[in-house]
Amino acid sequence: MLNLKEVSKYVGGKELFRNVSFHVHPGDRIGLIGPNGAGKSTLFGIILGSIEPDSGDVAKAGAVRVGWLPQEMVPAEGKSVIERATDVSGEAQQLRAELELLQSALRREEDRRVLTDLAARHAAVFEKIEHLVGYDLEARAEKVLAGLGFGGHQLSIPAKDLSGGMVMRLELARLLLAEPDLLLLDEPTNHLDLESLLWLEDYLLNCSSALVLVSHDRTFLNRTVRRIVEIDGGMLQEYAGSYDFYLEEKAKRMEIRMATYKNQQDRIRQLERFIDKNRCNKKTAAQAQSRVKTLEKIEKVEAPLSGQQIRFGFPPCARSGKTVVELQNVSKSFGDTTVYSGIDLLVTRGDKIAFLGPNGAGKSTLLKILAGVVTPDTGEVSVGLNTATGYYAQHQWEQLSPGATVFEEALSVSGDMLQTQLRAILGAFLFQGEDVFKRTSVLSGGEKARLVLCKLLLGHPNFLLLDEPTNHLDIASRVVLEKALSEFSATVCFISHDRQFINAAANKILVVQSGGIHLFHGNYDDFSRTWRSRLDAPPPDEAAKPGGNGVKSQTSQKREQAQLRNELFRARKPVQELVERIEKELDCCHAELEALKERLSDTQTYKQGKLAVEIQSRYRQTQGRINELTGQWEARVFELEQIEEDFRKR
Repeated sequence: MLNLKEVSKYVGGKELFRNVSFHVHPGDRIGLIGPNGAGKSTLFGIILGSIEPDSGDVAKAGAVRVGWLPQEMVPAEGKSVIERATDVSGEAQQLRAELELLQSALRREEDRRVLTDLAARHAAVFEKIEHLVGYDLEARAEKVLAGLGFGGHQLSIPAKDLSGGMVMRLELARLLLAEPDLLLLDEPTNHLDLESLLWLEDYLLNCSSALVLVSHDRTFLNRTVRRIVEIDGGMLQEYAGSYDFYLEEKAKRMEIRMATYKNQQDRIRQLERFIDKNRCNKKTAAQAQSRVKTLEKIEKVEAPLSGQQIRFGFPPCARSGKTVVELQNVSKSFGDTTVYSGIDLLVTRGDKIAFLGPNGAGKSTLLKILAGVVTPDTGEVSVGLNTATGYYAQHQWEQLSPGATVFEEALSVSGDMLQTQLRAILGAFLFQGEDVFKRTSVLSGGEKARLVLCKLLLGHPNFLLLDEPTNHLDIASRVVLEKALSEFSATVCFISHDRQFINAAANKILVVQSGGIHLFHGNYDDFSRTWRSRLDAPPPDEAAKPGGNGVKSQTSQKREQAQLRNELFRARKPVQELVERIEKELDCCHAELEALKERLSDTQTYKQGKLAVEIQSRYRQTQGRINELTGQWEARVFELEQIEEDFRKR
């Protein structure tokens, strides 16, 4: 379907990648990963033909139709949302042209094998044309648009009136409906809320197109791809598996490569010492010369390079009061649209709250109310004692002064910090050397995000409010931010649709839905496993109370739900902690077992007397311990499931 061979590309004198080769077969699911600036989008441009490689070849099968979703898109003019989504006639015309060529070839061809292949392709193209322009195209478009978050009332509005994020969703819908042979998706999740992201995952798992996907969302990659292609340091490496498999396999490859590099360096030093010692000695000069030739023939192994990544932790901050901020009976409207009506929320010291909910539900508005950026129409916002707020807005980099340098922006919030200290902190965010004198107007999205995070750190907040902090951060930077937030001793409220990030950083989930809020203990997995179905289900009918109207008050329902959540959390906690301890010990045992396997496969082991017998004994003991721990783990997990099942029945 697609083959890249020995492709190289330089941009502004900088080598993006050299001699990279890989192929795409029908049905492939490929995740294209690498740090920001590695050349992923450039590689897409080369595949599409919009960018010429400096060397190498790109070969595509003549009939392959490629569909591309870039990171940004200009809104369509003159069409409604549904008209733009169903505008796939261009693809149908290409297929009709191919169908005519196939019919001509079928009339001329005499080889039975070739005829069989042509007939199969003819049937596939004919079926795809029927599918593209068939009677159910509009119905399928409505289904896809609904999955991507479009309400029925939005289908008839002009596409040009959509926000940037909704324009991208519309183009994604159109691309999916066109069903190209090869899908190239560049960060498709950036503009999706969590519900739409989950829908897209399921859609991609069932579509027939081959897929090459750029994404920094690890859970999304794990679910949708079966092969990882990594670009880093100008090199390309392939891994046959999910993202998690890639992490494990890369660590093994790095370990092997480092061992090979060290062994070769030892060998080179030995040769050089022999040469230096013997080259002037008549008796050994010939041997020294032989070693010189050996040294010249050695194909040098390069040391493994570890890419740069941001490195930081939030500095110690003043301790806030137990109550960080409290909302009481807060309401907020914009024009005729009511976002919140009479909500209450208490944020206490140490809370790490992830806000979930569909786009437009009011997550960012709630974060702005907590930050004091937006004033509610009614109700009270009470800020606790010694609360120092740090707010990271989704588009906060727009507030960066375009004429200021990176250093000047950081200096504006650094107080009396020494310039050497400030340069060191900027270096931790990858602004090194002359980079600190770049104007903010020329920074990439990822660089601006890092600069704003750096300024936030310099303010020493004890209450962080973060609106999509992972957007424009590569995977390595997301991992560092996760670790920093999980170790941050103060309070955090954040919006994100990166499930792995939420799992690592959150201890509570706040769902924003239909003008109300619902607070749950635990991370995303806890919420998804235990509370999601209950939240989405319609409330059960309740018996009428004497003197009442047969329906519990909203306050009473909230109180009972909160009490039930707290009870479940307390019931699960000791068992969950035991499960985690067992899992850690299992990890250690498996690592020890692998190490013992390697020693048993080494012939040197059997040359050292009783050593092989001892290792075999330890291997059997470790295997027995793994079996024992596995049984304990299964029992405890079953106990957790029973606890959750008992609470669901209540």
